[in-house]
Amino acid sequence: MESRDDPSDEAQGLRLVRAFLSLPPDRRAEVLAFVEDLVRVHARPEEGQEISPI
Repeated sequence: MESRDDPSDEAQGLRLVRAFLSLPPDRRAEVLAFVEDLVRVHARPEEGQEISPI
């Protein structure tokens, strides 16, 4: 049985989405750019492999 003090992943995700949508458009763009940079850094291919364009 889950505790009320331990929010589910779904609830946390919904809070993040709500917080993101409450940001002004310029701040949303900053968040998206930051996340894209994180993905790019963590998704680097192994040596000898190429990155496919998105």
